[in-house]
Amino acid sequence: MGDPKKPASRSQAWFGRDGKQGFYYRSWLKSAGHPHDMFDGRPVVGICNTWSELTPCNGHFRELAEHVKRGIYEAGGFPLEFPVMSLGETQMRPTAMLFRNLVSMDVEESIRANPIDAVVLLMGCDKTTPALLMGAASVDLPTIGISGGPSLSGNWRGRPLGSGTGVIQMSEMVRAGELSQPDFIEAEACMQRSKGSCMTMGTASTMASMVEALGMSLPENAAIPAVDSRRYRLAQLSGRRIVQMVREDQRMSRVLTRQAFENAIRVNAAIGGSTNAVIHLLALAGRIGVELKLDDWDRLGSKLPCLLNLKPSGQYLMEDFFYAGGLPALMREIADHLHLDAATVNGKSIGENIADAPCWNRDVIRPASEPFKAEAGIAVLRGNLAPDGAVIKPSAASPQLLRHRGRAVVFENIEDLHARIDDGQLDIDESCVMVLKNCGPRGYPGMAEVGNMPLPPKLLRQGVTDMVRISDARMSGTAYGTVVLHTSPEAAAGGPLALVRNGDFIELDVPGRLLHLDISDEEMAARRAQWQEPPRPARGWYKLYVDHVQQAHLGADLDILVGGSGDAVPRDSH
Repeated sequence: MGDPKKPASRSQAWFGRDGKQGFYYRSWLKSAGHPHDMFDGRPVVGICNTWSELTPCNGHFRELAEHVKRGIYEAGGFPLEFPVMSLGETQMRPTAMLFRNLVSMDVEESIRANPIDAVVLLMGCDKTTPALLMGAASVDLPTIGISGGPSLSGNWRGRPLGSGTGVIQMSEMVRAGELSQPDFIEAEACMQRSKGSCMTMGTASTMASMVEALGMSLPENAAIPAVDSRRYRLAQLSGRRIVQMVREDQRMSRVLTRQAFENAIRVNAAIGGSTNAVIHLLALAGRIGVELKLDDWDRLGSKLPCLLNLKPSGQYLMEDFFYAGGLPALMREIADHLHLDAATVNGKSIGENIADAPCWNRDVIRPASEPFKAEAGIAVLRGNLAPDGAVIKPSAASPQLLRHRGRAVVFENIEDLHARIDDGQLDIDESCVMVLKNCGPRGYPGMAEVGNMPLPPKLLRQGVTDMVRISDARMSGTAYGTVVLHTSPEAAAGGPLALVRNGDFIELDVPGRLLHLDISDEEMAARRAQWQEPPRPARGWYKLYVDHVQQAHLGADLDILVGGSGDAVPRDSH
């Protein structure tokens, strides 16, 4: 056995030991049938699995992990699978985002506490992706990400039905009296037809694209359908590659550079990606030590066109994106805007990975010379209503509302919204600005995806399909509309949003990047003096979260988690 003071690899600090300690560490793992030579110094690769029956998007991850193991064994490594808390956006209350930082802690400490030389991250439903990346970044071992892939395209009565986007559209039709409840129920089984995440450009597909754009996965990771055999091939090849990464000592910090984040911001614009990517990439950058600011999203990506004709901004679904050439084909179209020498986990540069990527369908992936939508990246707004910034996705908004001044109709919290939105006596018209408070990181808590407030039925029946909506909440990437999100500071932290009253006038000027509350500084100060902070949770994770969560413009990570503690081997347990 090797010298415990100078292990040949991290795992050898456990397994390469003589005497009682080595006996402990090896013997209990041998209970699974592993022969002695598995402990001979070969790379030990942890497979971080977010499988759960409560997370249907990740329901195929047991099979995916087996293909990863095949590749690791083939390359001479020793795979060991371990679970972490699974975040299913479709089932968890009050919001999966409340637990993103908790799972990142689970991942970080699971990796550091165990005999692991490298890690493969199995990620699917949208918050699992940033959570796993953030936790792994704080340890900084060789790491590969594998997304679970989108589900099969939804289809209802012969027409495409996209995850989230379809249900939002149809629920508004029900509320307007245009669709029956039995038809609405029938569509439930038609939308989600297989395992896998949302097949629109929601947050899950956006984050899978970010993983690939950052260089943290093998090419084609973003779009291969979950149930396509090529997803399992990708997993097996990733298993082979991670073993070689250990030998090359290619850690996350060698891939997640400033160039990588700039590439991801630009790719997000080109795919019409979710606003949630803003908050997740800011948090990830904070973990790996890259300086990234909210304004970088506007500066680097807001003027770029959207090339992808995909719901919710367009017509097609993720299956079509894959068949058209996937993310490599799209990235090739914006190659002039990318850092082509940025490193990736397969040992090649971004430029090398996309150099020969073909496009098979120009209606799905438009050429840069004929974009689907112009200037479609995330816009960052500021003003006296959002001193630290707010975001809007112009490609999902109504062009005529991007400059708008209207009377505020205020909802103090989500319960207030639900209680009054269907009231036929609600004093609101299509020119009004809907304002929702106390739905930010502290206020909900967890910053739920409620920013795309439903429109009042009386306006829906008049044919109104969009209104300006402002909140400190998030919005699902599958949603759409002229929706201002992530207003910072949030209402529960005493931000100006908390001071808005019914009848105030608000000015939105997206081209001018302005979000302004039309009251005087004196009136603002007088209202602030009357404001009272809402009570905080008394115990448990809710208390820890609310006491330490940062505001949206910083990524909503916990202040105590920013940065990392590295891969130092802890003390012996016996």
